[in-house]
Amino acid sequence: MLKGSIILLIIALIAGIFGFFSIVAAAAGIARLLFYIFLVVFIISLFTGRRGRSM
Repeated sequence: MLKGSIILLIIALIAGIFGFFSIVAAAAGIARLLFYIFLVVFIISLFTGRRGRSM
């Protein structure tokens, strides 16, 4: 899950770069929203991925 959230975070960053520089003005809002969603998912994955296994 951590690997997937990192990939989605990178995709959101790339989409954000294109959107924030007005290459595609309509995509800026979507890219900003996706960036924040994936950032939250990434942070949650960091905390849940560090837990040790209970044996």
